[in-house]
Amino acid sequence: MTSPISTHPKPVTVSIVSHGQLGMIVPLLEQLDRLCAGSIERVVLTHNLPEADLLAGREWSFALDRVHNSVRQGFGANHNEAFKRCQTEWYLVLNPDIRLDSDVIAPLVALADTDAGLLAPRIMEPGKTEPEQHRRIITPLEILTRRKPGYPIPDKPDWIPGLFMLFRSEAYRQIEGFDAKRYFMYGEDFDICARLRLAGWQIQIGEALRARHEAQRASRRSGRHLWWHVTSLGKVWTSGPFWGVRRIVR
Repeated sequence: MTSPISTHPKPVTVSIVSHGQLGMIVPLLEQLDRLCAGSIERVVLTHNLPEADLLAGREWSFALDRVHNSVRQGFGANHNEAFKRCQTEWYLVLNPDIRLDSDVIAPLVALADTDAGLLAPRIMEPGKTEPEQHRRIITPLEILTRRKPGYPIPDKPDWIPGLFMLFRSEAYRQIEGFDAKRYFMYGEDFDICARLRLAGWQIQIGEALRARHEAQRASRRSGRHLWWHVTSLGKVWTSGPFWGVRRIVR
């Protein structure tokens, strides 16, 4: 899926996909440049829709590769395509609405265990004083009860949302990335976590590290996104990785 790993001292390639969101992405690029430049070799920015160029003349401490899709692609397909440009040990999938107040990338890489295939900080949502709770394997009951008192929060998450996913490139390559054939948008984050775990890799969280999410929840305001969300859950619950990981976490 990609060329061999390089020995470049900057160990991370970042992938960001813009759905006409460049105005939101520019502040993220500025934060990456200011706070995390020592870790980032390359940022692959995929324009999934035509949009005004707000980056003309800008210079960054990392290489910025810009991909302009002629045909709109799904979440997993875009990040799988960007991974072909990754020659570093780590591959970071970032949402455009993630915000950083400090460097979390270098500390995550530093704490990675040898069997960690996926790393993430704790995520802060708007208006919250505590990070998002860890999630159990996604089921209809879990969705209905995760916000209610008495929800049994696990010490470690069974899966993490696709907001900030720092993959070990070896692990991402081994499982051939996101399942872009089954999932267009939504569901692929749970699926890739399940397949990583079934392949023997672990999800590791930097409990003391924080990233902020500006929470652009399209599925709550768009009928099309809601439909993608609901149908993707059906695909998750009828998939082999779901039933496989459910057996190992019981």
